[in-house]
Amino acid sequence: MMIVRLFILLPVLLVSSCAFFSSSPGRSYYVLSAAGPAPAETRLGIGIGPVDLAPFLTERQNLLFQSSANRIEFSDDHLWAGDLEKDFSRVLATNLGRSLGTGNVKVYPWQKESELDYQVTVDVVRFQGTPDGESVLEANWRAYRLSDGVLIKSRNTTVTDDLQEDGFEELAASQSRLVEKLAVVIARSL
Repeated sequence: MMIVRLFILLPVLLVSSCAFFSSSPGRSYYVLSAAGPAPAETRLGIGIGPVDLAPFLTERQNLLFQSSANRIEFSDDHLWAGDLEKDFSRVLATNLGRSLGTGNVKVYPWQKESELDYQVTVDVVRFQGTPDGESVLEANWRAYRLSDGVLIKSRNTTVTDDLQEDGFEELAASQSRLVEKLAVVIARSL
């Protein structure tokens, strides 16, 4: 009798433990994507970083949406797959390399500053969907010439992108396009 109960109870325990340890059904994870690979050429050397995102953007992995002027909503089932700040830095570096035609783009901290001509630091203030059917990126950035440490540009840039359809996958894709747009603005200044 005890063995029969064990054979009945064992499969129930296995199924329930699998359900407990698996991720929630319906949970989706997203990453930012560069517009394509950076070129192999290594003409100009660019250092990206430090890149700092506003704390409300990084305290949680959730994708967020600004539902009104003073209200941010977090999605429980739609999350960034990794560290958003590192992902943003990586994608910005790749897109900036594409815009400048160089593969010599490093993300902070880098090993040899002597291989770099410029450093771009970025503070991201906003990076979310809006109730108007678009996504927005607002960033304060500074570009320094490393040979003499001179600040050559300091700007606040806001770029927007229309969402092409509803949904969080499109929001993540739109945010990737925003990082590309920021890279183009920065590239024009170097």
